[in-house]
Amino acid sequence: MPHRPHALHCPAPTASAVFTDPQAALGQVQALYTAAIAHLRDRLAEFIAGTLPPGRVRACYPVVRVRIDSVVRPDSRLAYGFVAAPGVYETSLTRPDLFADYLRTQFQLLLDNHGVALEIGVGEQPIALHFGFAGQSHVEGHLGPEQRRQLRDVFDLPDLAAMDDGIANGTHETPDGQPLPLALFTAPRIDYSLHRLQHYTGTAPEHFQNFVLFTNYQFYVDEFVRMAHALMNQPAGTVPEDDEAPYTAFVEPGNVITHRASAQRPAHTTGQASTRLPQMPAYHLILPDRSGITLVNIGVGPANAKNITDHIAVLRPHAWIMLGHCAGLRNSQRLGDYVLAHGYVREDHVLDEELPLWVPIPPLAEVQQALEGAVADITQLHGYELKRVMRTGTVASTDNRNWELLPYPGPDRRFSQSRAIALDMESATVAANGFRFRVPYGTLLCVSDKPLHGELKLPGMADRFYRQQVEQHLRIGLRAIARLRQQTMGRLHSRKLRSFDEVAFQ
Repeated sequence: MPHRPHALHCPAPTASAVFTDPQAALGQVQALYTAAIAHLRDRLAEFIAGTLPPGRVRACYPVVRVRIDSVVRPDSRLAYGFVAAPGVYETSLTRPDLFADYLRTQFQLLLDNHGVALEIGVGEQPIALHFGFAGQSHVEGHLGPEQRRQLRDVFDLPDLAAMDDGIANGTHETPDGQPLPLALFTAPRIDYSLHRLQHYTGTAPEHFQNFVLFTNYQFYVDEFVRMAHALMNQPAGTVPEDDEAPYTAFVEPGNVITHRASAQRPAHTTGQASTRLPQMPAYHLILPDRSGITLVNIGVGPANAKNITDHIAVLRPHAWIMLGHCAGLRNSQRLGDYVLAHGYVREDHVLDEELPLWVPIPPLAEVQQALEGAVADITQLHGYELKRVMRTGTVASTDNRNWELLPYPGPDRRFSQSRAIALDMESATVAANGFRFRVPYGTLLCVSDKPLHGELKLPGMADRFYRQQVEQHLRIGLRAIARLRQQTMGRLHSRKLRSFDEVAFQ
């Protein structure tokens, strides 16, 4: 049986430069990365033109390294920005253009909390040729059959041995004498996901915002697109907005960008729409600081939910929330009622290897309060009256779409024993991957059928229900993000998500 090859390495790393200013450190990362990418692109151009290089072509990722001699906990309230024990810590870095603000913040936290210099240099991890083009080019499309066969002998190609999630999963063991990890993801793992995001969502990674809504129904996308275009046609400041955010643009699959109207010019669109929608299309309401909203239609099923959250996680968003439909499991529920998840029964099975079932997925107070407050804001029901339309409880997620057809009592008994009040196929997966990747998460579902009580999701009922309920549910999601945006990120990124042997980067 074939086995995964050992990771390739560059020659011994070069000497590092030392920085105590985060912007200067970021500038060095950008310079090293730009030089590495230029080297790969230039050599590829020569290769395509027919010039075979005399030896292997290789460029390596820049790295940041810190040396901690002693740890005096700077602030016990912090969830990230520090290391837990003395040692040498390091991570490889990629796409400093995309991650500039994020890296600058992480560098500043290390400087503030430990008072040590940042060492920036070239590491040992090669940059795969395909990752040197940031989704702008399909390398093999320019090559003849013989050149495609020679490619692996000349350039480094993506190496799965460098892309596992051992750090995030808590299973990584650092070899003796090697630096400890400084971040959850290595540069190759990030690059892999950036390419996957373009493929699955039809939009470039740079359009993704730091607050993400997931849905499992196209109706939510249709309403989001309608609301976004209406907003783009109104100059900022001239129309009340649900979350009072001055969005500047709206991006749709194919990287079609609608720029917001101003007092001087109407809204205008650039780019060309895709001829067909990707598997999980993404839509982005843009704010300049990336604190806008991304909506992804993940479709039905836990496999999609895991897939897309595996990749969005490398962007280090501030929160993601599941907005979708569910089966109500209690007779007292009505179609259109909301379910705020405070616990999950995981029968999705897609994360069993990475996150054991005995790991609890706790509710996060900051997200729970934002969602409950948003429901109150939009419905204008408060206190005890809010219970008329919303119930807080356990959500069960299954990978069996036709669970109702299993012999009685089957899952019915388990769901009853768990105190579940609703069932879907994605929410537990989204929440569990949020916990796994330290991304704040939440779930607000809407009851669209009650199969245990004879209220099935039949076409006529579904159409009428969707028209009545989707707009309100989506507005609640937008208002919840507005509430989260007002919090400090240090508070939102809860300590509940961090282990006792944690990396420093958020």
